[in-house]
Amino acid sequence: GETVIFNRSWYNRGGVEPVMGFCTADEHEHFLREVPAFEGMLVDSGVRLVKLWLDVSRKEQKKRLDERRTDPLKVLKSSPLDEAAQSRFDDYTAARDGMLRRTHSDKAPWTCVRSDQKKPARLAILRHLVRTLAPEAISREVEPPDPSVLFGFELGALSDGRLAR
Repeated sequence: GETVIFNRSWYNRGGVEPVMGFCTADEHEHFLREVPAFEGMLVDSGVRLVKLWLDVSRKEQKKRLDERRTDPLKVLKSSPLDEAAQSRFDDYTAARDGMLRRTHSDKAPWTCVRSDQKKPARLAILRHLVRTLAPEAISREVEPPDPSVLFGFELGALSDGRLAR
């Protein structure tokens, strides 16, 4: 079967859009209600679906946004939305929490990655993808990702410090 990898960009309707007023409350609710059914249909049709939530702390987000403004190699990453990111961090966090709760399922679970430190995050993602998607002869040779960096979503992660607040 085919493999699809979704990251938080595909879920903008669940997180960024309601915070910024880019969708109505009804559009947001419709998205959250329909995602589990849509993802379930993908999985039921044989698609391997991997969902990665790369989580960044407020402090690290501020550092990265500052770099976008001052580093000529990163200025192309800047966006008008950057200005609202820090002041609306709590709103984004609440939207993230609701989205993770409502779009996580047995068929299409979220995998969370603590990504303040890019190198360990990337290594954990690569390990996870190989162990999840590669043939067993290859996947069994790869060490599991560091569970302090990459872990399956569960409700407790919203309150126990594993996800940024």
